Amino acid sequence: MNTKLLVPTDFTDVAHSAIQHAVKFADIINAEVVLLHVVSSREEVNDAKQKLETETSLGKSFNNSCSFKTVVRIGNIFDDIGDVASELGISLIFMGTHGASRWQKIKGSDALKVITNSPVPMIIVQEKLMTDTGYNHIVVPLDLNIETKQKIELVAKIAQYFDSQVHIITLDENDDFAKNKLKANQIWASNYLEEKNVKHSSHLVEKGHSLSEGIFKISVKVDADLIAIMNLQDDSILGILENSFQEDIVANKLMVPVLCVNPNSVTKSSFTFFT
Repeated sequence: MNTKLLVPTDFTDVAHSAIQHAVKFADIINAEVVLLHVVSSREEVNDAKQKLETETSLGKSFNNSCSFKTVVRIGNIFDDIGDVASELGISLIFMGTHGASRWQKIKGSDALKVITNSPVPMIIVQEKLMTDTGYNHIVVPLDLNIETKQKIELVAKIAQYFDSQVHIITLDENDDFAKNKLKANQIWASNYLEEKNVKHSSHLVEKGHSLSEGIFKISVKVDADLIAIMNLQDDSILGILENSFQEDIVANKLMVPVLCVNPNSVTKSSFTFFT
């Protein structure tokens, strides 16, 4: 068993939700779940190890056949999640967030630093647990960046495992260049999903509505199980997914889990756990 899924935990309910998602996902792709807790001093290590054993028991209650590993690191959550992911060859990270007010023990836009520093994709979850049938409906907003194709490739692989319906969303832009660029990306995405035998549909956000409004509207309509976004940087001139947008989506009031994919310069270009 070479595939590993990482769950950073602070022993809260949303961390337990992340464990449940990871365990169910691990069962599908035959992966090991690694539970991580980051402490600030050596004196906290033994207590953390004991608490992680309790977390392992919780994980076993979701699926007794799942394999677990526990890791305690001394440091800070911003750096150590990414470091552990790199050191252990993690394929995907599941992490819990407390809505708009708190990201486990991290507040506000600081949460995006954790995503940006991650060498692998992350699925951010709130209290909403994964259903027995998994991610049936995946909502995917498209932007003007060419990097957005990386997101479609990963979404397609997830959709193949869950037999998901993928819902592609684009803005109805006024600018002709932006409109044509988005249309080209939408056509590419549709063709790619068609080639991969993934069920999909396309949706255009009505004029006068923001992309986030369109995402939430479609998410309610289809009872979305996952929203997939690209984590674009501030210097991404053609990007429409700015930090404020990402914060709104990651901490959405619908509590839909969010898949966050970094560009190739940060994120693995090949998602080995789906080969």
